[in-house]
Amino acid sequence: MPSQTNEFGFSDKDIATYRARTFRSLPALRLRSREEAINFVNQRGFVLFWPAQGLIMPSLWVATAGDRPVADAHDDPGHICWDWKDSLLGKRVWYYARVIRGKNTLIALEALPYFYALSPNYGDPEHDYLDQYREGLLTLEAKQVYEALLREGPLDTLALRRAAHLSSPESTSRFERALTTLQMQFRVLPIGTAEVGAWRYAFVYDVTHRHFPDLIAQAGRIQEDEARAYLLRRYLLSVGAIPSSHPMRLFGWNEIDLQRAIHRLERDGYPLRRGLRNTQSGEEWLACPELFNS
Repeated sequence: MPSQTNEFGFSDKDIATYRARTFRSLPALRLRSREEAINFVNQRGFVLFWPAQGLIMPSLWVATAGDRPVADAHDDPGHICWDWKDSLLGKRVWYYARVIRGKNTLIALEALPYFYALSPNYGDPEHDYLDQYREGLLTLEAKQVYEALLREGPLDTLALRRAAHLSSPESTSRFERALTTLQMQFRVLPIGTAEVGAWRYAFVYDVTHRHFPDLIAQAGRIQEDEARAYLLRRYLLSVGAIPSSHPMRLFGWNEIDLQRAIHRLERDGYPLRRGLRNTQSGEEWLACPELFNS
């Protein structure tokens, strides 16, 4: 990060001040209710549930508890965000699943079609997955989990493992990997909780296209470069300025994907700032115009 004011007119202090507002880490901006949490996700477009090392993003935890590590103590007041998340599962106020880099992510419904437009779902989710499987892009375990939900409807984690024939202890890691893959591909998501298992707590999962039946049509109208441009703009609005490698790592894009997103934003008239080079790494930075108006 630039240590002094650069040619664009911002410094690392400016970025920290900007993120303190957009991440809502300032005490006066902390979230205090479910409604405020929903509004926060809608404002940001997408946030992590908890902060993750190496990912610069707003999170529900920081916006609720402040910029501090996630507390181990279950009675920490910051864990109220866990109650909000669980109570809103299945309410269709946002999209919650392991999405960005396999981390628990909250996505605003406005932003959801743009994510879905970049997923490997091609309009027929009850059959597309078979092509992926035949091409070696979906594991057998992921196929079994997905087919169990297609066949049985919503299932809690224990019932899902049984239905997918992955209930043995040695299948645990393979089941978890399959479930994460399916969530990252926007094929399944948790829609509630059930009092089952040793902890009397487990997610209930369903397939995405059944829980959000309009999503396929909404995403079908969005071109890939349009989707990436939208996500890049929303990300920059959250972080202010960032090295160009960060959005690529965050979204799993390559350099061509990123450049097409930038060109789409510029073509659409968004005054994205770019061209700044870090003096040590030589890496290009991207910045949103709002950083200079705050």
